[in-house]
Amino acid sequence: MRAPISEYVAVEQAAMKFVKSVAEGNSKYAKELFTDDAVLFGFLDGELEHGSIEQFYHNVDTVGAGADFKARVDVVSIEETVAVVRVLEEKWGGRIDFTDYLLLMKMNGEWKCVAKAYNQNSDTIKK
Repeated sequence: MRAPISEYVAVEQAAMKFVKSVAEGNSKYAKELFTDDAVLFGFLDGELEHGSIEQFYHNVDTVGAGADFKARVDVVSIEETVAVVRVLEEKWGGRIDFTDYLLLMKMNGEWKCVAKAYNQNSDTIKK
């Protein structure tokens, strides 16, 4: 059975905390979204990043999004207590395009992100 539209709205609003943090270069909003033990995986400029979500917070806080930054949130799927969100980012830090996948779980009535995996578009990799 499909989740009601209200759940899609709630998941999108949760994911917008991620976008707001990136756009403003301030991890405080993302810290409301991610669980303390959330993990991340992806390749940044060809180097594997993996482990604690703290690395993402560091990246957000040290690299401004840039004036040309754009983002789009797509709620891919919701299955009762699990949701998958795709976030498209363009011109992060003025040059990088990402596709992020966020895995959210509904805990105590609130959507929280437990994992982030991402791809950096190959034409934006700094050699």
